[in-house]
Amino acid sequence: MSKPTPAADATTVANNFIKQYGKARFKRFLKLLKDGASGEAIADEYGVSRERVRQWKNTFGNVVQTYDISPDIQKLAGR
Repeated sequence: MSKPTPAADATTVANNFIKQYGKARFKRFLKLLKDGASGEAIADEYGVSRERVRQWKNTFGNVVQTYDISPDIQKLAGR
């Protein structure tokens, strides 16, 4: 038996989330993640542990960090 791909696993988890909480709350969850809400705040809202939020977060996407240089420093560098 072949093992499901990570994308298939993510889709299964997302569908289970939607079955339990509904599509509107799924969209809200994704917005909270994108807006940088804390795991604790999300856990409180959904009545789950921070660990569960962390698991969902890792399943549904990736954290991407960027470094923004302040405009004053950019001026000094001649950018």
